[in-house]
Amino acid sequence: MGLAMHVSTRMRYGTRALAELAAAYPDRVVSVHELGKSQRISPKYLESIMCALRTAGLVESVRGSHGGYVLASCPSSIRLSDVYAALEGSAAPVACVDQAEACDFRDRCPTHETWKQVKAAVVEVLERTTLEDLADRQRRKAQVATRTYHI
Repeated sequence: MGLAMHVSTRMRYGTRALAELAAAYPDRVVSVHELGKSQRISPKYLESIMCALRTAGLVESVRGSHGGYVLASCPSSIRLSDVYAALEGSAAPVACVDQAEACDFRDRCPTHETWKQVKAAVVEVLERTTLEDLADRQRRKAQVATRTYHI
């Protein structure tokens, strides 16, 4: 059995949609329908994710027949830690890392320091990764996928 950290579908889908918006930035507004189709996400579910990202100030909505979403700032200034906070909240793997009252055993717990280290490591990766990084990765992967080899 392998070790797996849980990241919600909401976070995974939101991050993929934001990577697509980052690739389109600043030239193009992307509709929820277009995002949903390219990312294989239900437009209704995606709209709820985009609403949370708009509330957090990460995206802006554009009304009209050519409306949709754009990033609220340049992709290099939006960190995945911002996205995680908007869609997930804390990166703590257990409640007692952020809330002392969550566990009566916290002060005697042999694992508490480990969970604090896990949170710190996750936050460090999320802090150093921007939407520009994701857009660059997306472009590289698209180039590799479209290459054809002839023998």
